[in-house]
Amino acid sequence: MGARFALAGGRQGWIRTVLTAVGVGLGVAVLLLAASVPHVLQQRDARGDARSGGVSEEEVKRSSTSVLMGSAFTTFHGRDIEGHTLQAEGKHPKLPPGVEVLPGPGEMVVSPALGKLLDQDGSRELAHRLDGRVVGTIGDEGLLGPGELAVYLGSDQLRPGENAQRFDRFGVPSDKEPLGPALLLIVVVACVVLVLPVAVFIGTAVRFGSERRDQRLAALRLVGADAAMTHRMVAGESLVGAGLGLLLGGGFFLLGRSLVGHIRVFDLSVFPSDVTPAPLIAALIVVGVPVLAVGVAQSAMRALAVEPLGVLREAVPRPRRLWWRLLPPACGLLLLLPLSGRLADAPLTGRFAVSKTQISAGVVLLLSGVALLLPWLVERLVGRLRGGLPSWQLAVRRLQLSSGSATRAVSGITIAVAGAVALQMLFSAADPAAAGERGEREKPAAEAESHGWRDAQLRGAPTQHQVGTLVDALRRTEGVRDAVGFLEVSLSLKSDPAQMASAAVADCATLRRLARIGSCRDGDVFLPPPQDGDEADEDVVTPKPGTRFTLRESGKGAPEWTVPASAREVRATPRAAAESSAGVLATPGAIDADALELPWLNGWVRMDKGRPEVTERVRSAVFRVDPGFSIADPADPEDEVLSKAVDTYDSVRRGIFAGATAVLLLIGASMIVSMLEQLRERRRQLAVLVAFGTRRATLGASVLWQTAVPVLLGLGLAAVFGWGLGWVLLRIIGEPMAGWTSFVPIAGVGAGVIAVVTLASLPALWRLMRPDGLRTE
Repeated sequence: MGARFALAGGRQGWIRTVLTAVGVGLGVAVLLLAASVPHVLQQRDARGDARSGGVSEEEVKRSSTSVLMGSAFTTFHGRDIEGHTLQAEGKHPKLPPGVEVLPGPGEMVVSPALGKLLDQDGSRELAHRLDGRVVGTIGDEGLLGPGELAVYLGSDQLRPGENAQRFDRFGVPSDKEPLGPALLLIVVVACVVLVLPVAVFIGTAVRFGSERRDQRLAALRLVGADAAMTHRMVAGESLVGAGLGLLLGGGFFLLGRSLVGHIRVFDLSVFPSDVTPAPLIAALIVVGVPVLAVGVAQSAMRALAVEPLGVLREAVPRPRRLWWRLLPPACGLLLLLPLSGRLADAPLTGRFAVSKTQISAGVVLLLSGVALLLPWLVERLVGRLRGGLPSWQLAVRRLQLSSGSATRAVSGITIAVAGAVALQMLFSAADPAAAGERGEREKPAAEAESHGWRDAQLRGAPTQHQVGTLVDALRRTEGVRDAVGFLEVSLSLKSDPAQMASAAVADCATLRRLARIGSCRDGDVFLPPPQDGDEADEDVVTPKPGTRFTLRESGKGAPEWTVPASAREVRATPRAAAESSAGVLATPGAIDADALELPWLNGWVRMDKGRPEVTERVRSAVFRVDPGFSIADPADPEDEVLSKAVDTYDSVRRGIFAGATAVLLLIGASMIVSMLEQLRERRRQLAVLVAFGTRRATLGASVLWQTAVPVLLGLGLAAVFGWGLGWVLLRIIGEPMAGWTSFVPIAGVGAGVIAVVTLASLPALWRLMRPDGLRTE
């Protein structure tokens, strides 16, 4: 009978069922998308491994199938372009996945997204930089996502061991380092934060139209139904709404899956075929949603008494109790506080030494306190409000009579906000040690900005001739004020190879930019003082006249080199001391850097701040000299381990923010559906108010206040709980309290949600404010 009421109970019945099904369907779609994340990551890793070169311990010999591959990575207006140069060494070279024809010199194979970008009018500089004829398109099997910008450039200038590696196959799985404890903690907390609001929303959706349903149940009691029958009817009606919600959720999921290939969020794009939920998680969703729907409906029935003459809820409600609402967050604290300091020793690397289940349970219990305390807080506050504008009085009186439906709609956003505040605090503290490193490197950048220029660092592995060509090209680039480039080589102490130093090799004009050297001629050597921290480093040696070194990475038997007795001590310039670790400054006549196997490029370019396109022109100039060269932002870490940690951190952050965006969209949709349901339930009251002469603007403002009061109280409560959860999580990784203002952007999101919900509900409000709303049957 409950199922029949849901499907054939007249207009009111099916409208209520449709609203419930839509609400449940939105939640199910988000859960199915979340269940697809493991498969998405697995497929992205598989495609990344498939296009990686087959690096092995054995040297790959030249053959008819071997191919040389070098780096051609670049950036255009903040978007990274995955680039490689290719050169065949035989008649049947191995091809990367997705590439059907190996490009020759002056040719290139591009991804579909890069092809579209090159065709745009604003991409002329990028087309000038790549400067190749497109001879093919990279297939899906060679891309991480449909929006990835990737290119393979043909070349005849690659040299194995210098600017390229030799491969005879592609598709060797790479060794992936597991996430460090701090990042894994962020992921665990983020999963809870993103999924918990969805579960709360589904629980809210199954209670749409509960007031009308309870009145109908009272009428059924009057004709002979007992209390047990009413409970079974509610269960049947909830099952129908949840079942239809599952079907709609599957439809929403398939619709979103077909569109996901056209969406790029935080530089992430996904192939629709990858969005496949894990079978076990999908089965749990199919079973769990109806069980949750029935459980929520039965729990709501225990809070009221349906009698033959009416519903007891229409009498003066009993004040909500506080004590039991404090138990879940207290239990969450008891689970999390004992873990303090457990991850303090290895925030970036090492083993995750605490229970993920314990952390997840603690976070769930602590965040559930927001949803449990919000109804009590709203009831206590609005119960004491008096007076004000008519619109304010209408909204307050409505909340005084029944604040449950309003707070249920807001519970999801408060949980999401509390979790977002805690995550932001955790992000601020767990940013891979880079806070201090980035801070030091950002100082010269900030100083340059204040003087009207911007600096960038040069990187690569060139020859002495290429350095000169690169510097000349940069100095001719429009908007470049200055450019300095030089080679650095590694030196190993002859008596103790573990102790090392580095030497900068350049002509006298360039060395004068690095130090105050005075007179100079080819063959001279200069010794700048050790930098701060070098003297305390046991692996760094301070060169002196007569010190014997071995030139590392040499292809000619690692020749020795001795610091000549004529070497003079000089004072390094501030910029050189900040950017170069060289302990020796040498002219090409003193050290033949071209004879070494792996010298590296160092230097900087000073660009005019007032010209926004100068950075792209500089990237083009560097790229055209050699695609393997690059310019780096001063804030980027140079340390390889730190750089990998930062990249992993940024990837996790982008993924979490993409998920948070989806959840916030769901919450906004849920509040709109909930508000429409509340307006539909109040149709007769609205018609009576209009008949008595209440202005539409007054009723519209009352809807705004009715949404704003619970949301603002919820945001304040969420900020408190977010700070508390963030404080506990920071204690676990041993970091000090930070990110106190992290709730400010989230508060802006809450204000935006209020505005959107109000605007979306106004058309329905205008339709309901008509005299025919007084009709009844």
